[in-house]
Amino acid sequence: MKIESVHKTVLLKETIEGLNLDNSSSVILDATFGGGGHSREVLEKYPNIKIIALDQDKSAWDKAKDKFKGKEERISFRNLNFRDIDTLTSDFTEGVDGIIFDLGLSSDQLENSGRGFSFMKDEPLLMTMKENPLPEDLTARDIVNTWGEENLADIIYGYGEERFSRKIAKNIVEARKNQKIESTFDLVKIIESSVPGSYKKGRLHFATKTFQALRIAVNDELGTLQAGLEKAFNILRKGGRISVISFHSLEDRIVKRFYKEKKEDDSAILINKKPLIATIEEIKNNPRSRSAKLRVLEKII
Repeated sequence: MKIESVHKTVLLKETIEGLNLDNSSSVILDATFGGGGHSREVLEKYPNIKIIALDQDKSAWDKAKDKFKGKEERISFRNLNFRDIDTLTSDFTEGVDGIIFDLGLSSDQLENSGRGFSFMKDEPLLMTMKENPLPEDLTARDIVNTWGEENLADIIYGYGEERFSRKIAKNIVEARKNQKIESTFDLVKIIESSVPGSYKKGRLHFATKTFQALRIAVNDELGTLQAGLEKAFNILRKGGRISVISFHSLEDRIVKRFYKEKKEDDSAILINKKPLIATIEEIKNNPRSRSAKLRVLEKII
């Protein structure tokens, strides 16, 4: 049975307007295709534009391709992580006119991947963006069952900004002595036993930050972002723009620093000095947009 895309695209209008496109025969790179929302909107609004879409999850295109009926000739999908943009030089012989990065985990990955991204479903504890991970690929299960207590605490605090990281790490190490931690619910039970009752009543689910930290570590998301931004900027034509939507402070810090460096070496200008955020109405319709921040950069040399 085919699984339909359920992803709601965040800051859709603002992201595309930020690219300052016209109806010429431009080429746009959607570096994080996901549910295809941004790509579809661009093709709808600009009949002459073509898109190259990237996603390291091969199933992303299968779930979203029905949205592109009649437009197949204007979009090319590549099963690729955006940190490897430089391997597609034949696609970018003259550069691209705009680039979109939507760094959020799509609803499809949360709801349908079966790879353990959500603490609300009992699934194998993988958390890899790859649809079919190889035996040698790092998984969250590897991390919680083999990493030392101090390393676990460091990534849970550093990547999740979780203030109970040391207690969680200690209890993970204790739990695995008795039984291997295999599933998301195995991990949720350990986190639940590691945090105070008041913490469980907060706005965020008590497992949110630990799951975020493990996902970032498994997929090297911060290193990938840094590499991807630099390679994307290199293929951007003069006058082209990059729109980046980030969802947590670690990502936003990397984007902000990268933009600042390009501004200071006079190779780019900031289109919005402060990040754009979702409207109250969008947050009401899509609560995941609450933490989204959009920054836009224009290349000038």
